[in-house]
Amino acid sequence: MEKNIVKRSSLKRKTIIDKFFKGFFMSVCILCSAIIVMIVAFIVIKGVQPFFKEYLINGKIYQLSFIEFIFGNKWNFAPNHYGAGYIILNTIYITILALLIAVPISILTALFIVRIAPKKIGKGLQIVIELLASVPSIIYGLFGQAYLTKIVINISGAFGIQTLGGQSIITTALVLGMMIFPTITMVSINSIQAVKNELILGSLALGASKTQTNFKVVLKGAKNGIFSGIILGVGRALGEATAVSKVCGNAQVGPTFSLFDTTSTITTTILSGFNEASGMAYDVKFSLGVVLILIIVSTNLVLNYVKKKVGN
Repeated sequence: MEKNIVKRSSLKRKTIIDKFFKGFFMSVCILCSAIIVMIVAFIVIKGVQPFFKEYLINGKIYQLSFIEFIFGNKWNFAPNHYGAGYIILNTIYITILALLIAVPISILTALFIVRIAPKKIGKGLQIVIELLASVPSIIYGLFGQAYLTKIVINISGAFGIQTLGGQSIITTALVLGMMIFPTITMVSINSIQAVKNELILGSLALGASKTQTNFKVVLKGAKNGIFSGIILGVGRALGEATAVSKVCGNAQVGPTFSLFDTTSTITTTILSGFNEASGMAYDVKFSLGVVLILIIVSTNLVLNYVKKKVGN
C-alpha cells in the first residue's frame, strides 16, 4: 500500500515537472515567434511606405515608382530613382556561384572525414571545421579584401582584364563560399554518420567497392540531411552583408554577370550609408529588406520542395 502511494506521488511529481517544462518551452516558442512576426511586420510596414508616401526633396514632392524599383538598373541616380532589379539578379547570381563553389567541396570533405580519413585525423578536421563555423563574418571579409582580391587581380591581369582592386563578383562568391562551407559540411557530416551501417555492409557484401558504396549508398542515404545543410547555407549567403561589402565593390548600375566586374547585393545596398540616410533614401532600404525576406522565403520553399522530390 505504501509502495503504491510512493509510486503515485512520484508519478504525480513527474507529471507536474513535465507540464511545467512543456509550458515553459511553449512560452519561449511563442515569445520568439512573436518577436519574429513583429520584426517582419515592422520591415514590411516601413518597406511599403515609399510607394504610397510623398517625400519633400529639394522643394519638390516625389514618390517612388514600384515598377522602376523592381525592374530598374540604377540605384540612387536621382531623388526618387531607386532601381533594385539588377541588385536582385546579382544577389541570386552570386549565391548560385557560391553554392557551386562550396557544395561539392563540402560534401566531399564530409565524406572524407566520416568514411575515408583515419579517426584521429577525421576528428581533428571536424574540430577545424567547427572553428571555421564560429569565425565572425568580418574576418572572412577582411581575408577576402587582403588576400583574395590580390589573387583575382593576378588572374584578371593574365587575361588582360582590369578590376577595381580585385573587388568583383568572383571574389564575393569565393568569400561567401568560404562562409557557407563549414555550415554545409557540418550538417553533411551528421547526415553521413546517421546512415545505417547495415546498408553499408550490405553494399560491400554484394561486391561493391568502398568508393561505389560511399557515393551510391552513403551519399544517397544522407541526401536529405545534405539538402538541409544546403538550405542553411543559402540562407546565410543571402543574408550576409558585412563580409560581402568588403569585396563586392558596391556597383550602382547593373546587372552584370562578368566574374571580374564589381557588383552589389541586397544586403550590401541596405548596409551602405544606412546611418546617414533619411526620408525616402532611408525608407527604401526597408523596401529592399522586404524583397530579401520574399527571396529567402521563396528559396526555402523551392529547396524544400526539391528536397522532398529528391528524398523520394
